[in-house]
Amino acid sequence: MTNNDTEHGESTTDERSITVSRVIEAPPKRVYDAFLDPDELAQWFPPTGFSAEVHHLEPEVGGTYRITFTGETEEFSDMSHSFGGIFQELEPGERIVYTDSFETDDPGMAGEMTTTVTFEEVPDGTEVTVRHAGIPEAIPPSDANEGWIDSLENLADVVEEA
Repeated sequence: MTNNDTEHGESTTDERSITVSRVIEAPPKRVYDAFLDPDELAQWFPPTGFSAEVHHLEPEVGGTYRITFTGETEEFSDMSHSFGGIFQELEPGERIVYTDSFETDDPGMAGEMTTTVTFEEVPDGTEVTVRHAGIPEAIPPSDANEGWIDSLENLADVVEEA
C-alpha cells in the first residue's frame, strides 16, 4: 500500500474511549473470522512485546472468553494481565460487540469496557474499525490507541498471508 493513512489506520480518542480504523487486504468474512478463532487471535491480538494465551472463547451471543497477555521482552517482562468478557453481538462479516474486564484488584483497572468492531468491504479489502469505550483510569487512552494500531497491523499480517 502506498497511502499511509490507509496502511497505518486512523485513530481518534475522547475521554476514556478510542476509535481506530485500518484497511486490511482480505474479505470481511476472513477478517471477522480471525477475531473468533482462538489460534489466530493469539497470533495477532497481543501488542508487540507480548504473547497471548486464549484460555477459552465461545463465539456466540452470550458466550464468554478469557485471555492472558504476558510480557515477552525485557521492557515488559514483569507485565501480565488476564481479562475476559461476554459477546454481545455477532454479525458475521459485519460486526462484533463484546465486553472486557481485567482480572485485578487494582481500582484503577476496574470497570467494564465495551469494544465494537465493524467490518466494511472497500475496494482494497476490509475497513476494520474498532471502538473501545470505558478504558480504565490506569490506562492512558493513548496507550490503548497504540495497542489497537499495533494489533490491527498484526491482524493484517495474519489474514493477508493466508
